[in-house]
Amino acid sequence: MQLPIARRAASLSPSVTLAIDSKAKQMKAEGLDVVGFGAGEPDFDTPQHIKDAAAKALADGFTKYTPSSGIPELRQAIADKFQRENGLTYKPSQIIVSNGGKHSCYNVILATCQEGDEVLIPSPYWLSYPEMVKLAGATPVILPTTDRTEFKVTPEQLRAAITPRSRLFILNSPSNPTGSVYSPEEIRVLGDICVEKGVLIMSDEIYEHLLYDGATHRSVASLSPAHQANTVIVHGFAKAWSMTGWRLGFLAAPEPIAKAIDAVQSHSTSNPCSFAQKGGVAALTGPQDHLPRWLAEYARRRTYAWQKLNSIPGVTCVNSRGAFYLFPNISGTGLKSADFCARLLDQEKVAAVPGIAFGADDYIRLSYATGMANIEKGLDRLDRFVRGLK
Repeated sequence: MQLPIARRAASLSPSVTLAIDSKAKQMKAEGLDVVGFGAGEPDFDTPQHIKDAAAKALADGFTKYTPSSGIPELRQAIADKFQRENGLTYKPSQIIVSNGGKHSCYNVILATCQEGDEVLIPSPYWLSYPEMVKLAGATPVILPTTDRTEFKVTPEQLRAAITPRSRLFILNSPSNPTGSVYSPEEIRVLGDICVEKGVLIMSDEIYEHLLYDGATHRSVASLSPAHQANTVIVHGFAKAWSMTGWRLGFLAAPEPIAKAIDAVQSHSTSNPCSFAQKGGVAALTGPQDHLPRWLAEYARRRTYAWQKLNSIPGVTCVNSRGAFYLFPNISGTGLKSADFCARLLDQEKVAAVPGIAFGADDYIRLSYATGMANIEKGLDRLDRFVRGLK
């Protein structure tokens, strides 16, 4: 008997990042000395006051259903965050709390896009964006960029790509996988084009707090009331508070879109984890003194890794300005990314993510959200691997 598989599911590509991380963990479990650069999560622990808030919620019996879009206390704290940090005014009803930043992205796409629509996605892109678009029945339209423009889409590219079918433009700054950061002026120009053309913006700002070398984050929604009315911000607790496993994300949207997303979520996952939401409140309202320490350590690792990569023959790398990734160009080695990463893992026990997963086959992604000892050992092995290529 042939079991039915829907076309929407059959057309999807599995997450390469999770697959690489899974294989690396399996090899480690077998006793192999594997260095993993794959997973996009901080190696720091969740701050203690956040864990304490969730533990208290559990002890107090806060373990039941909550409103599907999150508890009022957390939605208010998120609205306060946008006012305090971004100069944006949202009502709690415009805030939707979800099961992670990825869930927020999917909810936005599902609630705003359908068959016949086109979604504009600069590449390199976070690998789930095109798959989410396909699940919604829409068509991903890829706008390729390279390290020559620091992986930033140009206004001319964006304007040329817009058609009457364009429904959504996905903007991710700071970027996964490249670490690039659009300047406030670059954000303004892209935002102006989308407002002029009536193309909704999904602004993925989950790496907002991870910036280096004086880079600044400017939310496109903060440019004017017109930009705010044309933007959905997606965000989450995973990166800046090291809460990846908590599965807690959020978004801010114009009221009609927020209501549509609330309806979608109420019929799919219902509410996010009850006691995790109490941890989210603590994350936003409690001390933030962990972040400068984390950033200083990330910056130290980034500088070492960037310098080391550029010393390897056949490898070049622009420095990241945000997030915790480097995206080196390996075209000088003569290998494409999938072959490069497979051989690197087999020969040197180093796990990296092939750039083809992000729409850029001449690159690989390395996360420096791992200890310096691992970075030094892993990049020494990568150096040896490249120098040994025939």
